[in-house]
Amino acid sequence: MSTETEAPASVEEVHILWTSEGMSCDGDTISVTAASLPSLEDVVLGAIPGLPKVVLHNKVLSYESGDDFTRAFHQAADGELGAPYVLVVEGSIPNERINGDGYWTSMGNDPRTGEPITFNTWIDRLAPGAFAVIAIGTCATYGGIHAMAGNPTGCMGLADYLGWDFRSAGGLPIVNVPGCPVQPDNFMETVTWLLYQAAGMAPPIPLDEQLRPTWLFGKTVHEGCDRAAYYEQGDFAKDYNSPKCQVKIGCWGPVVNCNVTKRGWMDGIGGCPNVGGICIGCTMPGFPDKFMPFMDEPPGASISSGLAATYGPLMRTLRAITNRSVNKEPKWRHNRTELTSGFAPRWPSGK
Repeated sequence: MSTETEAPASVEEVHILWTSEGMSCDGDTISVTAASLPSLEDVVLGAIPGLPKVVLHNKVLSYESGDDFTRAFHQAADGELGAPYVLVVEGSIPNERINGDGYWTSMGNDPRTGEPITFNTWIDRLAPGAFAVIAIGTCATYGGIHAMAGNPTGCMGLADYLGWDFRSAGGLPIVNVPGCPVQPDNFMETVTWLLYQAAGMAPPIPLDEQLRPTWLFGKTVHEGCDRAAYYEQGDFAKDYNSPKCQVKIGCWGPVVNCNVTKRGWMDGIGGCPNVGGICIGCTMPGFPDKFMPFMDEPPGASISSGLAATYGPLMRTLRAITNRSVNKEPKWRHNRTELTSGFAPRWPSGK
């Protein structure tokens, strides 16, 4: 999916209004502090060539609090911010129509009434006027943990709340960057693309049907996993101390869209299967309901792994034979007086 948009002319400053007042643990904010490609500091301090000046409003990283912190949000809602803004939504969106007499979640108070302003109200006020709207983390993208079966809040992802056909003031659909928490560089790469797009220096961001950046979520965990060759050879781990493929002990990697096995977590290090953990599907719209119970062999894995187990041992045997052969030097490599490489000239030497 791609969307033709017209970027604002001569954008020199962009505000990032980041609200984590949804059903959230602030884990995505904390995760992004570990980004390095680029880092949050590089973007905010103007170290990335060509980016507009960025003003970040995030309560965890802010020196301001109370009314001083929410002032920019009110200005944006009233059309008085004076610069384009990107809205970052962190946390699941609750259903305030079923809240009874209270509120599920809110940020600040209405200066006219003194009543709390719900998270949903902020989204209603800010999303339509934003150049771009980013849902960060699986809670915001698809509902996540708080939206699992039996929850009392009616939580949902941002696209379920605003509608999958929503378009921002910049003509963009919601941009989903899932993960529980989000992989930090995945998010910062996405933000950087959108900032370049706002400055007229990048084409429209390419998204898949689930509104995820295609270059980040176009492949499965399995396709980038160091353990994938063990799967092909039908060689499966039986416990979590093994370096082999973990499908039979609960890994969903072959069917989950995520790049963490390629990218790692911090500076290329870490990432669930890279360090002995199984993939539980945390970047997927069906998480967590469709992936429980964790640690059990996924449905269908017994069939696919069973097929691999039939031809895998044969493949291992044949490759072991070839491995032994190529682990020996050719016989003509010696320090004797004659040449025994078997070279036969194509034409006579003429002697």
